[in-house]
Amino acid sequence: MDADLNGQVVLITGGGTGIGEAVARRVAREGAHVVVTGRRREPLERVAAAVGGTAIAADAADAGEVAALVGRVLELHGHLDVVVANAGGHGFATVADTDDAAWESALRANVTTAFVVVRAALPALIAARGRVVVMSSIAGLAAGPSVAGYTVGKHALIGLTRSLARDYGRHGVRVNTVCPGWVATPMADAEMDAYATAAGVPDRAAAYARVTRDVPLARPAQPEEIAAIVRFLASDESSYITGATIVADGGAHIVDVPTIAFDHVGM
Repeated sequence: MDADLNGQVVLITGGGTGIGEAVARRVAREGAHVVVTGRRREPLERVAAAVGGTAIAADAADAGEVAALVGRVLELHGHLDVVVANAGGHGFATVADTDDAAWESALRANVTTAFVVVRAALPALIAARGRVVVMSSIAGLAAGPSVAGYTVGKHALIGLTRSLARDYGRHGVRVNTVCPGWVATPMADAEMDAYATAAGVPDRAAAYARVTRDVPLARPAQPEEIAAIVRFLASDESSYITGATIVADGGAHIVDVPTIAFDHVGM
């Protein structure tokens, strides 16, 4: 059992599925007290039951609900040591095809959730000299096609991380970002199913193979691989790292795009 996380209280937004669930399972194995939150109670309760933690349904972008959430965590445990700002959402359209409501929804899901939760948790985090791990994406570093709201939101999370790290490092609070590439989560699985139909590939596995064929590791990550990075950033093993952007994309970001064509002609 890891001494850094044993007895620590870890709040995970978007904790009912995918990366959030994997983080909950990983830190719970190391003795952390896990609180998972999100808008859907059923998956939260399933994860909480599996890890011996607590499920509290809340909209991470709603200041009132988040204030009650943090208050409840402190009532239950007396302290809060780690916030994993993992909640996110869509924003899949070009700028021209994104109306005001869709724009606000994308930013609310991808940026406001992290901002509101961390803001509410800051007094407790300062008291605990705690850690924040913000889940961005490779979309925070580059732009994919027709994902304007998502791309802007994930870029903004890196700015939020840097601002928090700059302002609260002197209070002992460390804040870092993780930028995953493709991860085999329920959300990505749904995208692969849609892609398989549109591209005429046989199934989900073939779709994952297609979208990662130009990635050096040539596969998607498993949620547990991202959870291992979050665990590192949440522990004292990363005690001198703050304001960092950790890229976990199988090497996608190092690929020189204009040279990809050479791979496909055997040169």
